[in-house]
Amino acid sequence: MPLEAAMNDTRIKAVFFDLSGVLYEGDRRIDGAIEAVAAARDRGLVLRFVTNTATKSREQLLEKLQQLGFDVTAQELFTAPDAALAYVREHQLTPYALVHPSIKALFGPLGDREPDCVVLGDARDELNYRNLNQAFRIAQAHKRLIAIGENKYFNDGDALCLDAGPFVRAVAWAADVEPVVMGKPNPEFFHQVVTSTGLPPEQCLMIGDDVFGDVEGALKAGLQARLVKTGKYQAEDEKKLSPAAIVLESVKVLPSML
Repeated sequence: MPLEAAMNDTRIKAVFFDLSGVLYEGDRRIDGAIEAVAAARDRGLVLRFVTNTATKSREQLLEKLQQLGFDVTAQELFTAPDAALAYVREHQLTPYALVHPSIKALFGPLGDREPDCVVLGDARDELNYRNLNQAFRIAQAHKRLIAIGENKYFNDGDALCLDAGPFVRAVAWAADVEPVVMGKPNPEFFHQVVTSTGLPPEQCLMIGDDVFGDVEGALKAGLQARLVKTGKYQAEDEKKLSPAAIVLESVKVLPSML
């Protein structure tokens, strides 16, 4: 199906935007991103902003988006840290949280309690040998490793950087445990976002810069998906895609297709 026909298909009633790499890179807004979001909203489409970003709280993300000029409400934002916290609470766990300082308070202090699981995210410099060893020992003992996303790398606006995924895989392999991955590409995470729209997944479109986390993850969950050539996109990434996916030069072209 030609791209223009696909985008004009009345089945698409919701658009899910990834954040970093799609709407902005570092602290720089991607050209045409504000117009793309506004055009989708003017069309009457349901909007969701879906991210694995684990270095900012949802309040900080909302503030950043608003400072960059995006019209986003708290109800439209879905984050992997929120999903991880909901999982911890649902299962009444006491986590050793190896996460970024900006979200560490979400998981609360241990106090006198012994941790019975690990929550591992993009902790940046906290992902050192001592802390990873601690995470390994707890995961091995309790067979519970909760990952805030499993992305391989991201673009910080200047260069590609390792994300939490390689560290999650290292701890999981050493501890012989299968991680519970919260956020993209977890089908349950996509299901949670889709459910919030009241629409079937085939009427929802995911736009992202990550071949596997955003695009293939969305397709496997029954959504439609587009890969943008911004953010972490690398030359020939499109060759890794299934035929059901389509590539856009950037989110800037979205208004012309609505």
